[in-house]
Amino acid sequence: MIGFASLFALGVIIVILVVLVMLLYYFPLGLWIRTLAAGVPLSIGALIRMRVIGVPAGLIVSNLVRARKAGLSLTVDQLQSHVLSGGNVENVTLAMIAAQRAQIPLEWQRAAAIDLAGRNVLEALQTSVTPKVIETPTFQGVAQNGIQLNVKARITVRSNLDRYVGGAGEPTIVARVGEGVVSAVGAAIDHKEVLEYPDRISKAVLAKGLDAGTAFEIVSIDIADVDVGKNIGAELQTSQAEADRRIAQAKAAERQYAALAAEQEMKAETQRMRAKVVEAEAQIPIALADAFRAGNLGVMDYYRMNNIKADTEMRGAIGSNVSDAPPTEIPK
Repeated sequence: MIGFASLFALGVIIVILVVLVMLLYYFPLGLWIRTLAAGVPLSIGALIRMRVIGVPAGLIVSNLVRARKAGLSLTVDQLQSHVLSGGNVENVTLAMIAAQRAQIPLEWQRAAAIDLAGRNVLEALQTSVTPKVIETPTFQGVAQNGIQLNVKARITVRSNLDRYVGGAGEPTIVARVGEGVVSAVGAAIDHKEVLEYPDRISKAVLAKGLDAGTAFEIVSIDIADVDVGKNIGAELQTSQAEADRRIAQAKAAERQYAALAAEQEMKAETQRMRAKVVEAEAQIPIALADAFRAGNLGVMDYYRMNNIKADTEMRGAIGSNVSDAPPTEIPK
């Protein structure tokens, strides 16, 4: 019996401890005392409800006390709703306090929307108070005289809280400024104009209103550095001259091959003509034999024909020798 009574007492003690721990967890006595000491009283039921729905009561109480001491009239429901939506309630509360101190109108709904959009509302407010400088990469533009210029700029921007939700970010600002810089350099007749008056690029880019639809307002655009790059015009002319030379060479080679082909055709035609002449000469003895047999040609006629042929060849040889001999000097 003694053993059973001891086990029963031990079980009762364990149950009492478990119940006490659960009561202390769901009944945050320390937080309740803290709210009373801070002058921001909350009911025990409100604290218990936070624990039941899984809201960190300590985080809610800390930010509520911070906001009330700063003079902000935030409610427990606003803080709980933002926590349950997955937002950073501490950042939003600090941003609201900073906006009040800087006398910048910022409502809780707008601050919560900026935070839920995935952007740092505290950083956005700080950028709205203190403008931010964005260092751009090197933009390469070509003036009308063919000289390339490498331009680097500094963009000073201020956050626009009205357009921060849904507005484009820094990459869009940098891309638009780069397009404006390249366009302004391309509009210059001579690259020396850009080197002497770089502020013309800033004025031309600012006049385009590049911050439209973005989360920022461009305060200024300063040209940090301008360097002379390549002579694009000369390189293009050189490339064009090289291309023209290659085209001319190709056309000359085409004409050369066409002439060689024509020469080969003429040689082939000459050989065909010679073959026909040889063939015709081979038919002469046959024709002479036929003429002898038919009685159309006598022996004396054949000799006279040979004499005429020999006489013609002799006169041709004499004529060629005379034409090749040097001219004789006529005596004075």
